[in-house]
Amino acid sequence: MWQSQTSQRQPNDMSEPVIITVEGRVGVIELARPDKFNCLYRRAWELIAAAREDFEKNNDVRAILIRAQGKNFCTGADLDEVKSIRGNEAKVRSLMDLGHGTLLALEASPLPVVAAVQGLALAGGLELMLGADVVFAAKSARLGDQHAQYGLIPGWGSSQRPPRLIGLRRALDLMYSGKWLTADEALAIGLVNYVVDDDALQDEAMAYAAKLSERSRQGLAEIKPLRATALVLATRTLWHSKWKPQRAISSALTPPKVSQPLKPDANRFSIDAFQISRQPLKIQEYRNDRPLRRFRQAAH
Repeated sequence: MWQSQTSQRQPNDMSEPVIITVEGRVGVIELARPDKFNCLYRRAWELIAAAREDFEKNNDVRAILIRAQGKNFCTGADLDEVKSIRGNEAKVRSLMDLGHGTLLALEASPLPVVAAVQGLALAGGLELMLGADVVFAAKSARLGDQHAQYGLIPGWGSSQRPPRLIGLRRALDLMYSGKWLTADEALAIGLVNYVVDDDALQDEAMAYAAKLSERSRQGLAEIKPLRATALVLATRTLWHSKWKPQRAISSALTPPKVSQPLKPDANRFSIDAFQISRQPLKIQEYRNDRPLRRFRQAAH
């Protein structure tokens, strides 16, 4: 785990999936399950949400930095948890709402949010990154959303935020194809802001967040909503339009649609196929499956 020399707050329980600290005037949210690809599950989302709320209440915190331990940033949802609740639509919807609400709150936070991304940032990991205002990517970073390859629908915003960031055609291509972008490709289309050497990633991202923390908190808080309000409202409206049909905006992404592929009577192989790509690959079993081989080569 990268350590700052200016840490002013003892971290929360080190056994937690997310470590929360304050370094200088920067609140740090650090994903801390590198052996599990820093996958997100309910407890992780709860800690991220609580950290954001605490940072906003702390007048000494002026910026938020999201980073991750290990080789990879995050490869998405913890599929063991998803599989355990897939037969309970209420629980699936609750998990989707928790992650979605956490990202909406980060996006609407008066504090600027910086993300430092290395290695794989896929599916839910990409969605977490998209909740940040400014993104630093290491040269090793690979970004993508492979939900469509497995008959699944993104549940935490990657069907909504990319079109506004990189344009509709590029976003659709990214989601349809499931391809991974290199850091330079992501920079070229505006998905990330900076590309740096891997060994400089954490220092560069922290230095940027620290620089923001020297600004007027009130000034930054006034600037961000001016560009964010319309985007956040659009995302929130899309998410909830299923229950408020009077809204004219399309309900293309709603919790029932997201949870449909997770039902037991749906394609039961979707989650299994998605999950197998995170497990040690036996080349003799998947000799012709190049995407799976590519995943394992990049992840290990």
